[in-house]
Amino acid sequence: MPDAGKSFWDHLDDLRTSLIRIVIAVAVFTVLAFCFKDLLFRIVLAPKDSSFFIYRLLRADDFSLNLMNVGLTEQFMVHLKAAFAFGVLMASPYVIKVLFDFVSPALYENEKKHSTVVVVSAYVMFMMGVALNYLLIFPLTVRFLGTYQVSPDVANMLTLDSYMSTLLMMSIVFGIVFEVPVVCWILARLGLLRAESMTEYRRHAIVAILVIAAVITPTADAFTLLIVSLPIWLLYEASILIVRSTERKTAE
Repeated sequence: MPDAGKSFWDHLDDLRTSLIRIVIAVAVFTVLAFCFKDLLFRIVLAPKDSSFFIYRLLRADDFSLNLMNVGLTEQFMVHLKAAFAFGVLMASPYVIKVLFDFVSPALYENEKKHSTVVVVSAYVMFMMGVALNYLLIFPLTVRFLGTYQVSPDVANMLTLDSYMSTLLMMSIVFGIVFEVPVVCWILARLGLLRAESMTEYRRHAIVAILVIAAVITPTADAFTLLIVSLPIWLLYEASILIVRSTERKTAE
């Protein structure tokens, strides 16, 4: 039964303690990432050269992007941004645990069970989206946009800040895209989504997926478009199976 023994101020004090723990955890991992600058940027900058494993796997032509700095404080700020992003990423399991421990006393046992499934599933799917972006989607995007020229007379001058911002933005986007199966499961549990409808509109979904993939990776290469579209389509098909399974369990 939900904990009703605490006053509003007790809950507020618990929230403050939880937030302090979260800030400390993120700060510790951010400082560690900041101190290991060489390792941090070996990871961040790896996709800018054809030596990155996905390029070798796809047998891409040799290339290397020369990133530049145009601001006095830009490199330091990018270093801080990268360290903070890795700090949040590394501390995220602890952050989620602290938040869940704060909320869970207000839940019934069956609500805790379902909430745990949702939180763990959402976290795993988000991390899978981030990993897929770094290992496949972002490198393909960098290779195309970084080497694209409207004319040999126009050279590309790419800044470190734009590279880092694009990596972070695309990681967040794909992390959110990978939440589709979790969202579909929740909607199915609420009776707002049916597998029959998803199957009926599969063709429309495929067209939408291709459009989304084209927007995320604006490339004229059909193979790259297919590589980007495939995991999103698989997510849609997996969502249909999840919704159908949920319908069966609800009917029982």
